[in-house]
Amino acid sequence: MYIPEIYKNADKKEIEKFIHDNGFGILINTLDGKPFATHIPLLLTKKNKSKLLIGHISRDNPQAKSFINNKDVLVIFNGNHAYISSSWYDHENVPTWNYIAVHIYGTLKIHDWNQTLYGLEKLIDKYEVNSPNPIKLKKLSEETMLQAKGIVSFEIKIKSIEAIKKLSQNRDDKNYKNIINELEKTNDNQKINLANEMRKNRF
Repeated sequence: MYIPEIYKNADKKEIEKFIHDNGFGILINTLDGKPFATHIPLLLTKKNKSKLLIGHISRDNPQAKSFINNKDVLVIFNGNHAYISSSWYDHENVPTWNYIAVHIYGTLKIHDWNQTLYGLEKLIDKYEVNSPNPIKLKKLSEETMLQAKGIVSFEIKIKSIEAIKKLSQNRDDKNYKNIINELEKTNDNQKINLANEMRKNRF
């Protein structure tokens, strides 16, 4: 990913929190010589001091078959983003787009059955934590659990991480504040969240 130095994010804790908060990623590799992508929840975890991503896809997904011979993958996590109008500046300029994203490059390893159950349990526990009646994997019936036979579970050993935080860092404080104010006027949750990220990033 092309990242101008001013927008580069090298804060490991911040990146890990971003992945936790925006865990619905895009898994990409090549299939028959062409890029192929699947949108799936992924969980960042640790194993023997190494950071891993855990996830699964349908066994019927053509991408699952490609994992046998093509283990190099790219995962993209997207955060809040918004169009930035240059009419918000105190000078003439071009419009742009502010956004936060993380790219992870790694090597994929297919799970055995016990690892599959572990991965499912971890994912369910993460997303059920705020449910008034949380589901527990171990309490599901054998009949329901047969559906797990229809997935391919895996872990991705992380080789490298690229993180971008494009938040108008190239603007002076006056115009930076103008952008935040305009985003907050929209009543759009995503734009307001982006404005909050901008506040944290400078003020």
